[in-house]
Amino acid sequence: MKVALLGLGEAGARLARDLEARGIEVHGYDPRVTPDGAPEAAVTDADVVLSLVTAAAARSAVDAARPALKDGAVYADLNTAAPSLKRELASRVERFADVALLGPVPARGLETPTLASGSGAAAFAELLTPLGMPVDVVSATPGDAAALKLLRSVFMKGVAAAAVESMEAAESAGHAEWLRAQLAEVIGEPLLDRFLTGSSAHAARRAEEMDAAAELLRELGVEPRMADAAAQLLRRVDAHG
Repeated sequence: MKVALLGLGEAGARLARDLEARGIEVHGYDPRVTPDGAPEAAVTDADVVLSLVTAAAARSAVDAARPALKDGAVYADLNTAAPSLKRELASRVERFADVALLGPVPARGLETPTLASGSGAAAFAELLTPLGMPVDVVSATPGDAAALKLLRSVFMKGVAAAAVESMEAAESAGHAEWLRAQLAEVIGEPLLDRFLTGSSAHAARRAEEMDAAAELLRELGVEPRMADAAAQLLRRVDAHG
């Protein structure tokens, strides 16, 4: 099997290493490294294409890859994006998998729990599950996997934002050590570290994720108070480095 990876950041690089360790032929392309290049060499003859660029670059990635896709290839978009964008991407390729990653890929790699929907979801599961990726096929409708992840993200990123804000206040009050111990007692030190360091390191991307979650909630008739607040806080974190 040949796998093409579009986007070789932390997540893409970790998946590439894991796939190669399992004897899979992996070809990568990163538009940030070669912005004037094209992904044809990586995509040609690939059985599955894994797109891990950004939601903003997802359209250009699928359009650039499409001419080189072989018949029957699965194009899987692993970016966190609004369901509407996933449906748009699905309209551009024959076998599309909307894939939602439910954990930190740099830490868990191919063992990251995954949701998949779309016309190519079952095929994606057949290809990736034997390699160690837990794939839950939720439906044949693109956007369903993205929607489920975003509903989860409202809670996860909301709690993370609350942790960041409370720790900032505790530092100003001179009680950061005490509050950190209190929060760790409730949610555990590893998760607290993930909330605090992850929110800082990936603030811009997570703010976009919360924007997508807010868009979904509005479509569902729910006012996105927490999603909007989390996005606002994350943008402030990003602006202050």
